[in-house]
Amino acid sequence: AMAIPKGFTAAAHWLDYASVTTTENFIMCAATAKGTSRLTNAASEPHVQEFCAFLNAMGAKVQGGSSQVVVEGVDQLGGCEFTLGDDFHEIATFLAMGAITGGEIRVRNDQPEQFPLIDRTFAKFGVEVSHENGWSSVKANGALRVREPFTSHILQKVEAAPWPYLPVDLLPIFIALGVRAEGQMMYWNKVYEGALGWTSELAKFGAHAVLCDPHRVITFGGKPLTPAVVESPYIIRVAIALFMVAASIPGRSTILNASPIQRAHPKFVENLNALGAEVEWVSAD
Repeated sequence: AMAIPKGFTAAAHWLDYASVTTTENFIMCAATAKGTSRLTNAASEPHVQEFCAFLNAMGAKVQGGSSQVVVEGVDQLGGCEFTLGDDFHEIATFLAMGAITGGEIRVRNDQPEQFPLIDRTFAKFGVEVSHENGWSSVKANGALRVREPFTSHILQKVEAAPWPYLPVDLLPIFIALGVRAEGQMMYWNKVYEGALGWTSELAKFGAHAVLCDPHRVITFGGKPLTPAVVESPYIIRVAIALFMVAASIPGRSTILNASPIQRAHPKFVENLNALGAEVEWVSAD
């Protein structure tokens, strides 16, 4: 019988797509593999960088830069104490909820250096984000309005792709802003096919959103909206985007299948009610 080697040996791989989970799994395997591993076209999202910092605190030797991560295998990892930073997904989501309802909202944010592109995307809807003393705040100066692009005869656009592009998980919250904002906006999801089919639910509020193809949608915003009962697909921030639209319309709306929100935001309803919203979980039966 052949002897099975213990543990992993180092490997080099070039990803065809910068996948977060693939990158993290590769680094985990490489951390205690024999030799030096190299991953090209590695994902570089803040949570991937944080994961590498965590492994290094445990004794791993992970180095990254220019879409490449190099991992020198060590014999073993040890324990460590690690504090997770504030999550840019949650920060941007609560800022967007403030913007769509015309509220002024402040969210704790210990990593404002991750926000220049997110801030610029908010600005496309006339929403001003500011960061100071560990807090981020949002102010919509009057009604939401799509800002004219530099090239005035083309559509203003929100393009989402792997980091350092705008994170694709945030695209739904900007679609909600586009439904409310005066003007037209195109959204381009460069990661997932068919992740924009839920725009048909927006029509139940009276919103005008046109699906161009499996990757792109255009909103024609600023239409009068009415409360509705809508159904969310199993996507965290789509359920939140539908909630955002509902929260901006006087009257009672219901978002069915909203449970994915609890996976990312266990205190979602409590936080919103603390901010002055009127929202409650309703049991399925």
